[in-house]
Amino acid sequence: MTSELQEVWKFFQSYILPVLPFVALVLIEMQLMYKRRETDVMFGTDAFNEKIKAFDFTPKEVRTLEKLVRSSKFENKDAVLNSSGLFEAAVSEFYRIRNVFSVRDETLDAIAGLRNKMNFTGSNPLTMVCSTRQFNVGDKVDLEFESGQVFRRVPILERSEKTWSVQIEGLHSLAKAIQGSLVLIRWTRMNDAVYSKKLTVFSATSDKVVFTHCDHLDKEQLRKWVREVVNLPVTAKFPDGGVHSGILYDLSAGGILLGLEEDCKPDQQISISFDLPTFGVQNVDVKILNNLGHRNPAYPQFNSISAVFTGAYAWTQERVLQYIFEVTRKSKSKKNGVNSETT
Repeated sequence: MTSELQEVWKFFQSYILPVLPFVALVLIEMQLMYKRRETDVMFGTDAFNEKIKAFDFTPKEVRTLEKLVRSSKFENKDAVLNSSGLFEAAVSEFYRIRNVFSVRDETLDAIAGLRNKMNFTGSNPLTMVCSTRQFNVGDKVDLEFESGQVFRRVPILERSEKTWSVQIEGLHSLAKAIQGSLVLIRWTRMNDAVYSKKLTVFSATSDKVVFTHCDHLDKEQLRKWVREVVNLPVTAKFPDGGVHSGILYDLSAGGILLGLEEDCKPDQQISISFDLPTFGVQNVDVKILNNLGHRNPAYPQFNSISAVFTGAYAWTQERVLQYIFEVTRKSKSKKNGVNSETT
C-alpha cells in the first residue's frame, strides 16, 4: 500500500504539480474576463441605447435584455436587437447558463415581453424562426409518434418560456405510454417553410401533450422560387397504384401547391402529370411537404397539399421557369400598356 501511495505522489509531483500555476492563471484570467464583460462598456452601447427607444420596454425588460447580451458571446451590445436569430441565440445561452427551470418568473415574463414587443414571433412573416419559443398559441402543428400514430393540425394550447403544449382530445390510456417517446413535430408557416424537429414528450395527460423547447429547427423552404398561380387539372399517381385527379393551384421551378381529395402524408412520394400551357404534358415526381387541409374555398372537397419536385425534374424545371417568365413578361406589358405580341 505504501509503495502505491508513493507512486501516486510521484505522479502528482511530476505531472500535476508543475501545471497547477498555469491552471490557476487561466482560471483567474477567465474570472477577470467574466467580470470585465459584466461591468465594462460594450461595443455598440450607444447604438443599443438609441435602438431601444423605438420599443416600449419596461425598466425590467431593459435590465433583462442587458443580461441576455452579457450572457451571450456577442461583442456588440445591440446585436440582440438586430434579428430574431441573434435574440433567440442569446436567450438560449442565458437559459443554458441559468437553467430555464430555475429562472425567476418575472425574468421569464420579461423575455417573453421582449420577444413580443420586437415582433420576433413566428406570426411576423419577416421574422426568422429558429426556436419553438417563437410559436404562438393557436398555431397548428402535425405530430408523428414513434408508434406510427399521426395527429394533424392540432392546436398549440399553451406556450411559456419553459415548455409548450398541444391539445389532443381522448388520449387517456395513451398518455402514460407516450411520455418520454420521440415525436416528429411539423409546423408550416404559409408562403415560407415547413419547420420540423424530433422532440421528446415531456409529459402527457388525457387531452394534452407537453414538450420542452427546441432552439434549432429544421427548415424546408416552400418558396425558394417565384410561384405562379394557375388552375390546371392534375393527375396524381400513388405508390399503391391509385390514380387520382385534382387541381394544380400554383407552381414554381421548385415545387407546387395542388388540391387532392386524398389525405397525403408529409414525405410521401407521388408522381403527377399536368399540361403546362405552350409546353405540353409534364410528368414529374414530387415529395409531399405538408397537408394544409381544406383551404381553397373554390374546391372545398380538396386538401391543399404542398410538394417539392424530386428525381429527374431538370427538364420540367426549365419549362416551368420559361412559362413563369413569359406570363410575368406579358403581365408587365399589359400594365405598361404595351402589346406583348409586338414586343
